[in-house]
Amino acid sequence: MADEKIKRLAREIYQNVGGPSNVEKLIHCMTRVRMTIIAMDKVNMEGLKNIDGVLGVVDDETLQVVIGPGTVNKVGVKLGEPFPDDVGGNSHLTDKEMVEAKAARVKAEQKAKQKQTPIKRILKSISNIFIPLIPAFVGAGLIGGVAAVLSNMVLAGDIGKSWNDFIMVMKVIQNGVFSYLAIYVGINSANEFGATPGLGGVIGAVTLLTGVLPTAPMHNIFNGQALAAGQGGIIGVIFAVWILSLVEKKLHQWIPDSIDIIVTPTISLFVVGIFTIFLVMPVAGVVSTSLVGGIEWVLNVGGAFSGFVLGALFLPMVMFGLHQILTPIHIEMINKTGMTPLLPILAMAGAGQVGAAIALWIRCHRNHKLTNMIKGALPVGILGIGEPLIYGVTLPLGKPFITACIGGGIGGAVIGGLGHIGAIAIGPSGVALIPLINNGHWMGYVFGLLAAYAGGFVATYFFGIPKDAVDPELATADAVVPVTNSDSNVKNEEVKESVSYTKDTVTAPVKGQQISVSEVSDPIMAKETMGKSVAIKPKDDSLVYSPVNGKVMFVADTGHAIGYTSDAGEEVLVHMGIDTVNLKGKYFDLSVKPGDVVTQNQVVGKVDWTEVAKAGYDTVTLAIITNSQDFTVDKVPDNTDVQSDTVVMNTTPAS
Repeated sequence: MADEKIKRLAREIYQNVGGPSNVEKLIHCMTRVRMTIIAMDKVNMEGLKNIDGVLGVVDDETLQVVIGPGTVNKVGVKLGEPFPDDVGGNSHLTDKEMVEAKAARVKAEQKAKQKQTPIKRILKSISNIFIPLIPAFVGAGLIGGVAAVLSNMVLAGDIGKSWNDFIMVMKVIQNGVFSYLAIYVGINSANEFGATPGLGGVIGAVTLLTGVLPTAPMHNIFNGQALAAGQGGIIGVIFAVWILSLVEKKLHQWIPDSIDIIVTPTISLFVVGIFTIFLVMPVAGVVSTSLVGGIEWVLNVGGAFSGFVLGALFLPMVMFGLHQILTPIHIEMINKTGMTPLLPILAMAGAGQVGAAIALWIRCHRNHKLTNMIKGALPVGILGIGEPLIYGVTLPLGKPFITACIGGGIGGAVIGGLGHIGAIAIGPSGVALIPLINNGHWMGYVFGLLAAYAGGFVATYFFGIPKDAVDPELATADAVVPVTNSDSNVKNEEVKESVSYTKDTVTAPVKGQQISVSEVSDPIMAKETMGKSVAIKPKDDSLVYSPVNGKVMFVADTGHAIGYTSDAGEEVLVHMGIDTVNLKGKYFDLSVKPGDVVTQNQVVGKVDWTEVAKAGYDTVTLAIITNSQDFTVDKVPDNTDVQSDTVVMNTTPAS
């Protein structure tokens, strides 16, 4: 029955928003589904509000359908699944859309299973820094590749020297990205770490040593050698800007507002600039050079074996988010050697998926749902976009994912064995990477692709086909097993546990000033739609406290909400800030996870409320008893200033 309710909610939501085709983007937080609507005139607002199970609707930058904690996760997943044509009247899903929907769901499920560790947060930050730059890398890289080909043609006499000016223009465009990459990385790093973007760009520019002449160089304080422009690379820039963010935040706290705009940037740039030149650049230079040299040594010595290991293990790295550390390594290798030999090898992992998918298509031709998904995912997979194949086809089936990784290893072995095959820019993969392969070696890359296709195909065809994928009806038959009870005296009855609750308390989750819930800017929360609530404006303390004795039931991926079940049975949602889900975890640092047992007033994390407010978000924090219909709830009135041990609600089980 619970599953039917979820399906009904998802279906009725789509029916009232104009169908899946009218939803450009869909995400869900701890309490609501947020949809970016294409045509608002197709939305039936009254119909949405009247759906049984919908607690409220907010029409803001996104259309927010409030469902409540717990249920919203299931509805969000269900909304990501393919729906038939009759939902909304205009929601035909192509094979490509079907597999993308399933891939998104599986990817979200895999991500939910992963624990958020400090290493993963660091890798996520690195990814956020470089993702906005990938279009520039691709465009400039392709232009540089064409310029290199034309230059060779001029040298060979195939075209005239009149092409030289045009070739120079193309090189100028290419160098516009790679010559000043440190500045772009500095700006993006500042955005990621919460520093001023302009200051981050300046710190990146500091590493270029603009104005320093070869005749009067600056010296490395460790060995006396002259510092080189760009020494330490982008790894050094990222670290230096992180230090900048710490310094700038502290100065904002210490410097009076009246002179903050003058004093803070001046001191920040001066202190961090000196730190960058004399400490970061020498140390990061050693790290960067050693890293690039170490990878080149592994590939030169290991050859085909190293290629196989890297090609086979890349997809598991992607699943765990560890691949993000490779982006700065690729770029550093391009800066130092003109190419990255890692990228062509790692691209073989996606090619192995293509071969595995073709084997599944042939062997599982009776499974029309699977083959339709493969048809939708294969074209983009060949072009190097592997997520639909990985998360929509091979990973859910299990064995094909492993055999696809073997195919990737075979392709990597070919690339590693041939050697000297590199990419002059990052971004694409698969067939789309061919134009970016360093001059004269693209044929070797193509051989690697073909080997990965063949390896993934053969390994999957003979060893990676699950029985239930060949014919889904066999799986259904195997799953239906009659169950008999040998004890005829045992009755099939539902036994409900009888629990006796006593009066209990809920304390403040943060220190600050309690305000009337009706003053909360979110209309759904202001009406206490999700349950009896108290609202507190945090101040003078960044810590977050457990409001109950009990267990943590869920923690938002973005860190802005925690759900508890108390020993007395209350289900308490602590929601920190309004719309802070959009911060994607920035400024939130929680130390608990689902399943942890907590005690009232225990510290469970911290939030940088100053930065949350600077980002434009309301910091009001709510404690909501989401099952308050099961209790008599008495709010403690007239609390102006509350501490972490201040009782804000008393509860007694409803009779």
